[in-house]
Amino acid sequence: MKVMILLLTLVISATGIVAAQEPPDTMSTAEGVDFRVFRSDGTEAALDDVLKAMDGVEVVLIGEEHGNRVGHAIEERLLSGALDRYRPSAGTWVTLSLEMFERDIQYVLDEYLTGQITELHFLESARPWEDYAVRYRPLIELARAEGIPVVAANAPRRYVNRVTREGPGSLETLGPLARFFLPPLPYPGPSVEYRAQWDEIMAAAMQAAAEAHGDTADVRDYAGSENALQAQALWDASMGHAIADALAVVPGRLLLHFAGSFHVERGTGIAERIEDYRPGTRVLSVIMTQVEGDVPEWDGAAHAGLGDFVILTR
Repeated sequence: MKVMILLLTLVISATGIVAAQEPPDTMSTAEGVDFRVFRSDGTEAALDDVLKAMDGVEVVLIGEEHGNRVGHAIEERLLSGALDRYRPSAGTWVTLSLEMFERDIQYVLDEYLTGQITELHFLESARPWEDYAVRYRPLIELARAEGIPVVAANAPRRYVNRVTREGPGSLETLGPLARFFLPPLPYPGPSVEYRAQWDEIMAAAMQAAAEAHGDTADVRDYAGSENALQAQALWDASMGHAIADALAVVPGRLLLHFAGSFHVERGTGIAERIEDYRPGTRVLSVIMTQVEGDVPEWDGAAHAGLGDFVILTR
């Protein structure tokens, strides 16, 4: 089921507008009970260790499972902790960057953050992801209250879909305004390591589909599509380029970027593109993933090397 949810997220990440925004339900996030923090090699750490590790980097890539409620609560704690740790008096301030908003709505996001438009008009124009009120509103509202910038980092979905249908070369025929919202073309394609991760996920998805209902045709067609993989690479390139641009605008800021874990795991995806667009950028990766059981337990075969820190949640 977990693999199928990931596949559906990759194929058709929801972007429905949320009409009413209510505060999220109280979510228990007791460290050691609801979640545990580990370093890449499986040695146990703490959330405070993640915050301390931010001291030596410029970018923190935080990989999430989009429906993980505990994970979203931890994300708010990470952003709040970074804001407290890097107040202007300490010489560093913070930028928030999100996969969940596309680059062509940056001005709408800025208008909302600066109080020029209402939240209702922001939501009507910004194409927020599913369950925005619970998952991402706490981050946006914290950024708004603190007066920090937020980067809408993702490529517009209509252009990602064009790559899925017609391949990356089809972007070359777009006009200058459309290309303004994309990374420089041609954008870098997937690395060998990234392809291997994609193949592993697709194989697991086909097995899950077979076990669930015996029909793997749709998953097989998607898994075998080079264009589908190139569409994923466009997301990575867009986010990597947006992060590099944001760092160039205000040097010295710490940037926290939140994205799906596939784009962050094992140092591929976004991290590779940041290195392309801004060589030598110091990056810290934090991966959150749900596990079975009352108290999350480390599994070396599944979790080792996913990120510099791996946060296992119930």
